[in-house]
Amino acid sequence: MKKTLIFLLPVIILAGCHNKSTFTISGITKDKSQKAIYLNRVNVNTLVFVDSSEIRKNGKFSLRIRAKEPDFYQLGYSNTNFVTLLAGPGEKIYVTFNGKSLISGYSISGSEGSEKVRMLDMRLADTRKKLDSLRTVYAAAAKEPDFDKKGPALETEFENTLKDIRKKNIEFIIGNLKSMASIMAIYQKIDNETYVLYDPRDLQYMKLVSDTLGRYYPNSLNVLALKEDLRKELNLMNSSRLETLAASSPQVRLDPNLKNVSGKRIALSSLKGKVVLLTFWSVECKECIAENLQLKNVYKALNKKGFEIYQVNLDQDEEAWKKEVRFDELPWISTREDDPSNPLNARLFNVKAIPANFLYDRSGNIIAKDLHGKSLQIRLDQLFGN
Repeated sequence: MKKTLIFLLPVIILAGCHNKSTFTISGITKDKSQKAIYLNRVNVNTLVFVDSSEIRKNGKFSLRIRAKEPDFYQLGYSNTNFVTLLAGPGEKIYVTFNGKSLISGYSISGSEGSEKVRMLDMRLADTRKKLDSLRTVYAAAAKEPDFDKKGPALETEFENTLKDIRKKNIEFIIGNLKSMASIMAIYQKIDNETYVLYDPRDLQYMKLVSDTLGRYYPNSLNVLALKEDLRKELNLMNSSRLETLAASSPQVRLDPNLKNVSGKRIALSSLKGKVVLLTFWSVECKECIAENLQLKNVYKALNKKGFEIYQVNLDQDEEAWKKEVRFDELPWISTREDDPSNPLNARLFNVKAIPANFLYDRSGNIIAKDLHGKSLQIRLDQLFGN
C-alpha cells in the first residue's frame, strides 16, 4: 500500500478529547550536552515549527501548547533525532530520555494513547531486530552444505514473523478504532518497501479506521489524508481487478462464425484475401430486401474478381429466413445468428439499425461501414479499379 503520512518514529496519541485548550509536555533528558528541544507539528507530510524549550542544567524541559484536537508532533533535538507524539487538549505528558538517541531509550506517561503508541513502536523495533538476525543467519547458512534443509526452515520463520506482527496490528486496530493510535498501526513499515499490513485485503482495516476516526475527528488533516489514501488505494485495486479480468477473459473477436442455410458453419475470417461486405438484415425489413436485390448485380459483376458477401440474418423465424434466401436466389454466403433473441454478433458490431454493413479489405481490415447504393458502388470501383 502506498501511503503519504510519515510516521517513521514513535507517536503519542490522545484517545479522547478534553475541554481544555492546551496540553503540556515536560520531561528530563540525561544527555547534558543538549541545550534545547524542539516541537514541530506534522501536517500529513510537512513539518511546521511550533515551539521550543531550553533544557535546564538539571536536564529538565517543559512546553505548553494550544490545541483544539489531537494532532501529530515531533519532539527532539533535530530533524534526525526525535520521537513522534500525538498530543491533544488536556494531556499532561511526561517524557524521560535515557540516551543520546531519543528513540532508543525513552519512557512516557500521562496518556493511555501514548502508551499504546510506544507499545506499537517497541514491537515493531523488536520485529525488525528479529528479521535482521534471521537475514544474518540465512546468509551464513547459505554457505553450508545442509542449506537445503536449513534454508526453507529459516524462510518459514521469516514469513511467520511478518505474519505475526501483521496479526497483532490487526488485533490492535480492531480493539482501538476510536483511538488515533490506530493510524500508527495502519502506516507502520518493516522497511522502506514493506508495510506491516502488506495484504491487499488489509484495505478493509484502513476503511474501518478512516470511517471511525472520520466521525470523531472530521477536520483532522491526518484523518483526511487517511481518507484520501483509502480512496486512491481502492481506485488502484479496482483498476487492478479490471486489468485482471480483461487479461483472463477470452478475447472478443469481430469474426462471425455462423451456420448457412445448409447448416454448415462458416467463419468470416476464412474469407481473408477477398474484399468482403458483411451485412446485417431481416426478412421483415423492406429496405433490406430491396438492397439485397441491388447487391445481386454488384455480386455478379465482382465475385470472380475477389468480392464476397457474408450476410447475417437477425430473424427469429428460421424458416422465413431460408425461404427468403431461396426465393430471391441470394448467391452469397447467407448465415443467421445462432440465437436471434440474443444477437451476439450484431451487438459486437454495435448494429443500431438495419440494413447495416461493414466493408473489409483483402487483409481482413474494416475500411468502411454503412455504405449503400451509389456510395458502395463508388468505393468498390476504387478497390477493383473499375
